[in-house]
Amino acid sequence: MLAKRIIPCLDVRGGRVVKGAKFQNIVDVDDPVVLAQKYGELGADELVFYDITASNEDRNIFIDVVEKTAEQVHIPFTVGGGIRTIEDFRKVLQAGADKVSVNSAAVKNPNLIREAKEKFGSQCVVLSIDAKKHDNGKWTVFINGGRVDTEMDVIEWAQEGERLGAGELVLNAIDTDGVKTGYSLDITKEIANQVKIPVVASGGAGIKEHFLDVFKNAYADAALAASVFHFGEIDIKELKKYLKENGVEVRGV
Repeated sequence: MLAKRIIPCLDVRGGRVVKGAKFQNIVDVDDPVVLAQKYGELGADELVFYDITASNEDRNIFIDVVEKTAEQVHIPFTVGGGIRTIEDFRKVLQAGADKVSVNSAAVKNPNLIREAKEKFGSQCVVLSIDAKKHDNGKWTVFINGGRVDTEMDVIEWAQEGERLGAGELVLNAIDTDGVKTGYSLDITKEIANQVKIPVVASGGAGIKEHFLDVFKNAYADAALAASVFHFGEIDIKELKKYLKENGVEVRGV
């Protein structure tokens, strides 16, 4: 059994890490490089950086933050937000990122996934999906920071992303983002059962039990969280110890 990964998520806006709930009510947290260093020391397996307004503002990503992080942090990290072209992939990887996450641009141009896989390898390509459940039970894909409903079926898009060459999926459930009531287990499990590539659960972590749930009951390969780590509500070392005691394989315990 592969070790499950714990991944702090750093949403960056204007050069600062911020956090909100359901993509609203954004508050300032810390300097991204300082926070990334801290997580490296605390035992995080990987990091994810999202430039949360780059796509909506139609501007390029924060390369300076990527370069500084690569100099200071020695665990793998993924960068996303505002990635629109193969050249964007190249710049981010050259700046020191290990993986590049695409979301809105991949929906608008699915061939971007294939091109990136052919040029850099599928291990560098992460498809991030912002998903929301409707009253009829259907999950659809949202883009532009959760502002636009594409009406695309989430499961079908996940399968298509895998077929095109994504090496990993991040599933972020908008309705549970930042509210700390637990991950969306049903859709996470369904996607994990439908694809062969790793699935990273995102949106909803509030207590240690939520991580155990998503690993044991929804078959996630990794769990991403922000608020509970940023504000010291869950200690990563203690979380890993708890998971290990409850039969989940993790690194560094």
